[in-house]
Amino acid sequence: MTASEVRQEIPFALPDITADDIDSVVAVLRSRWLTTGAVTRQFEAKFAEAVSAHHAIALNSCTAALHLSLEALGVRPGDSVFVPTFTFAATGEVVRYLGAIPVLVDVDPLTCNIDPVALRGAVERVVREGVSRPKAIMPVHYAGAAAEMDDVWDLAREFDLAVIEDAAHAFPSTYGKNRIGWTPEDIPSTVCFSFYATKTITTGEGGMVTTRSSEVADRIRRMSLHGLSKQAWNRYAGGTWRYDIVAPGYKYNLTDIASALGLTQLKRSREMAKRRNEIAAAYNQAFSALPGYVTPQVPVDRVHAWHLYQLRIAESFGEENRDALIEMLRIRHGIGTSVHFIPLHLHSFYRESFGYKPHDFPAALNVFEHCLSLPIYSSMSDGDVQQVIDAVTTSHITLCGAEKGKS
Repeated sequence: MTASEVRQEIPFALPDITADDIDSVVAVLRSRWLTTGAVTRQFEAKFAEAVSAHHAIALNSCTAALHLSLEALGVRPGDSVFVPTFTFAATGEVVRYLGAIPVLVDVDPLTCNIDPVALRGAVERVVREGVSRPKAIMPVHYAGAAAEMDDVWDLAREFDLAVIEDAAHAFPSTYGKNRIGWTPEDIPSTVCFSFYATKTITTGEGGMVTTRSSEVADRIRRMSLHGLSKQAWNRYAGGTWRYDIVAPGYKYNLTDIASALGLTQLKRSREMAKRRNEIAAAYNQAFSALPGYVTPQVPVDRVHAWHLYQLRIAESFGEENRDALIEMLRIRHGIGTSVHFIPLHLHSFYRESFGYKPHDFPAALNVFEHCLSLPIYSSMSDGDVQQVIDAVTTSHITLCGAEKGKS
């Protein structure tokens, strides 16, 4: 069977779209107000309520949210921003948008979140060298499990740093008694969410940024639409045509079409989160029985959003057999998988621009070489879940047999 003949029986990810979702989008289309307007403001208000935030600003991506957060919190060219290497491209690239320096940091090998000890070492090194101003930390809540935020906040207070949380995976996650989206009073901070098609709720493409600060919220809102003193809604829905440009901004606003979908998705978010938790529990029970495999670790004091389910194969198998498992699941069983992520320091841009080498971040490198992400989405049936479990188990047995044959 060739790659072109493979039938994808269980895709890696699918959005969970209902008739209500479709009806809400159609209603906006019929209203004839399609861009940012009253529906988007309603989505912002409902989302802020859902995550206990003071302000929420809807944007067209999490990347936009990260970018505008850095800008609003005062990151300038030459500043150092501390970023885990085990993350998607957006977390690092937005730092370069502003001419700042992404200082990569290793991760905890169990949670894949930024390692507090390594983070402190990186901050102290930048302070000691005195070449760049340490300005912000960007922790990533990997897969939907919250990072060690107490350690991050303590470091931010000690060194007067801003905190921009990359929560692209983390709705609806919690850390201790707080929902991800809440921010402390004494630290300049934002939290950035993604509503991409594969996320726990979707607007197709979209994002949201939350903050406690009215000043930061106002700056982000203005910069999201060309730096205008008035939003398009105010200019065209009965307001004056006059406006002022307060700064050269961007085109990052979210439309009412997308926000309508976000509102109906938000209404079902608890139901969809419950289903993801059920799938993760079934996977954990099944795969914890496979010798050498590592299932995700969830601290007892937080709720996991389960945007991703990362399975780590036995270290004795190595990267080659991880890749073989991915191909076996795809070709023999029609199971879609992925790898999250190729660490930033392995990409040519970071190697060539900052001199990073593969073994500079051993924990991230080890996780990358042994991990794969399995399908987990709320529309999966019990039969789908069992099919994935059976396929992984069968493929594991086949690979074990192949390894014995080599020896």
